Amino acid sequence: MRTLLLAALLFSGCATDPAVVETPAGAVRGSLDGQTRTFQGIRYATAARWTAPKPAPAWKGVRDARKPGPMCPQVGSQYAQTASTNEDCLMLNVTAPRTAGSNRPVMVWVHGDGALGAGHFSDARLLAAKGVVVVTINYRLGVFSGFGHPGLSDGGTYGLQDQQEALRWVRRSIAAFGGDPGNVTLFGVSYGALAISGHLTAPASAGLFHRAVMMSGESMMDMPAGALAAGMPAAPSFWRTAAEAEGLGQVYAKQLGCADLACLRALPVERILKVPQIMNVFQTYAHGNAVLPESPAAALAAGRFHRMPVLAGATKDEHRLFTALEPPLTAASYAERLKAAFGEDAARVARRYPAHPSPDLAWSRVMTDRMWARGTDAQNRALAEHVPVYGYEFADRDAPMFLPIEPRFDWGAYHAGDLPYLFPEPGVRFTPEQKRLSERMVGYWTTFARTGTPNGPGLPAWPRLERGTQSLAPDAIKRIDYAAEHNLAFWR
Repeated sequence: MRTLLLAALLFSGCATDPAVVETPAGAVRGSLDGQTRTFQGIRYATAARWTAPKPAPAWKGVRDARKPGPMCPQVGSQYAQTASTNEDCLMLNVTAPRTAGSNRPVMVWVHGDGALGAGHFSDARLLAAKGVVVVTINYRLGVFSGFGHPGLSDGGTYGLQDQQEALRWVRRSIAAFGGDPGNVTLFGVSYGALAISGHLTAPASAGLFHRAVMMSGESMMDMPAGALAAGMPAAPSFWRTAAEAEGLGQVYAKQLGCADLACLRALPVERILKVPQIMNVFQTYAHGNAVLPESPAAALAAGRFHRMPVLAGATKDEHRLFTALEPPLTAASYAERLKAAFGEDAARVARRYPAHPSPDLAWSRVMTDRMWARGTDAQNRALAEHVPVYGYEFADRDAPMFLPIEPRFDWGAYHAGDLPYLFPEPGVRFTPEQKRLSERMVGYWTTFARTGTPNGPGLPAWPRLERGTQSLAPDAIKRIDYAAEHNLAFWR
């Protein structure tokens, strides 16, 4: 009762300091700007290594929430120079309108990658200025998330469990910030969107969110051989079985010099992170346990998922970013990659996607169509059999690059190129037309969070998937035939 009374006072205008919010666990002091207020580094859970998260304990007094909390352990990459060894990292951030209000739509952001990143890197002020409350979260990554080993309970799912606990925090606490716990949209990009497809099928996620936005997700994708690097084997799914996770865990335990869990849990974080590729190997979530009883890909295809409206899509040139992270292709190496990926069908693919004038761009288009578009189409069509689905393609081929990668060809509408249109990035400059596209995308996403459809006043009409996919480009928002654009009849 005391918590509810204090929250009511805050939003009735009686509170003397709008930067302070009383949550059920304790008070926090955030930062104010012109239209929004932001609270960072709020602890939502605690967890020992490879155990289920528990709600964070309450505190007394007013905690400072003006700076981000620690990132979860990570080693960074060539496109993100981040690093952390802090396992006490289950923090979240809340950005809300500055003006008093209640029962506002809530949007919970799951960042991408799965081996690096943190919630505070996503500046949610554009979204919050539209009258929604945005929560961005940290969750365990890589080997601290997807690791499996005999004796672990629900191994391979710890990051997913963290996200569930963050959603429970939202259910308990978001009303204090003016949000409606009965209207929660879970949205994410890439690996974050993959996680959301897991929540659509996870029993314990039922009722924790009410709408889903999946941007460039891999829920029903598979990877041909060499898709991301020469010599890389084919992968039938972005999910793995619990048995596979345990087998990999035992292999890496030996590399770490451990024969049991006690030894593994006692290792310093720094020792674990020194093992090459250990963070990337365990990005994948495992199924065949209490958290994910079956593969989300199979569950979605069979219609076994929590019913809710979905907004989902991909970018027009998804794979160009990944090609740019590899050494340049020649006509000869392009032919070799096609042979490894498609065997006796390589010649047919080469005729449809010739190496001239750029083997790099040809390979990018092959993988964009065969892997990304094919998987996105399968996902959206499976969902649309049961719920309203609004499909999109981000198609700004002049989207500014916000990652520290040197270009060697035209990026096009690359993977994650749509992020700065929702979350402003330092140093990114838009043309007037791109700024207008950003405004419309923010409008679409927040309207969907409010009503379950992206259609609203002042926005170009967006049909449901049955009538086409919405192409999002500067001054060119229109309906397209996604299957025809990406040669999906050929790939079928």
